[in-house]
Amino acid sequence: MRTITVLSLIGGVLLGTVLIGYFGFGAVLHALLSVRWTGFLAIIACQLGVIALLGLCWYALTPHSAPLLAFIWGRLIRDSASEILPLSQLGGFVMGVRAATLLGAPGPVAVASTIVDVTMEMFAQLGYTALGLGILAYEKPDAPLIGWTALGLVIALPAAIGFVAVQRSGLGIVERAIARIAKQSVIGSAALARPIQEEIRDIYVHPHALWLGGGLHLAAWIASSVQAWIALRFMGIDLGLASVLAIESLLYAIRSVAFAVPNALGIQEGAYVMLGAAFGLTPETALALSLLKRARDLAIGVPALLAWQMLESGRLLGRRISVTSRSSQHPAAPMGSE
Repeated sequence: MRTITVLSLIGGVLLGTVLIGYFGFGAVLHALLSVRWTGFLAIIACQLGVIALLGLCWYALTPHSAPLLAFIWGRLIRDSASEILPLSQLGGFVMGVRAATLLGAPGPVAVASTIVDVTMEMFAQLGYTALGLGILAYEKPDAPLIGWTALGLVIALPAAIGFVAVQRSGLGIVERAIARIAKQSVIGSAALARPIQEEIRDIYVHPHALWLGGGLHLAAWIASSVQAWIALRFMGIDLGLASVLAIESLLYAIRSVAFAVPNALGIQEGAYVMLGAAFGLTPETALALSLLKRARDLAIGVPALLAWQMLESGRLLGRRISVTSRSSQHPAAPMGSE
């Protein structure tokens, strides 16, 4: 698996480099720099707002378990790890859970709510993709991508429903996956799998929380499209918001299919060129938008991960000091004493 990940990463970097070179490094750089610092800072602010909204989506599933800040922080770390580290999606989920527990979220609740939150986000993405597909069909009725996207939705919806059914039933495959996450992210052991399964069932008996979480996720998806539209405006591109929404929704559908490629390197760039062309976006502008997003993720993710690492180190250090203090207060009895 690691070999496949490394090969995918190398292939993605090569594909992205070839695309940028083919359409011109200078042209792409010119489009990227046209955003200027004011635009870049605005995009970062927009993304932080989206991350806060995503944290609220997670919090909505278990609103009384921990402070909202714990879930916003956990979501920030989850996305930062997924977007800038060569990890699988599972690696990002594990880091997000650990981050949330640092700020007070109980371990079983953090793991269980992460699983359900990912599920609600998946359903919201299906609605987001359907919205983009509708716009594409209206504006470009002859686009060949329409049929493939519709087929993907027909396949994905039953799969998502089945995923929910498997979670609620507590089948062995789910318990093994839960045990793996618990072992990596929560203090303790895989024995936590059973309490986590119970937490999942508790979340699913509150449909209003599920609907709220799903609705907020859909709002977050749409907000990410608005952010891309704002970025294009800073580049001097006057593309309609509906067209940008179609591009963004289909882009993330493609990214989901190519989940095995770390950070969708190369895949995102190629998808932007293809989708942008359907709506009159030049390749160099599409590539600049992709690179702008990657620069935004680095600007947010690197400081966030460094801060998280410092908190983790502080917790470990505090634990060692506590153990040392207890040992000094209760020294071992001398050999042979009674």
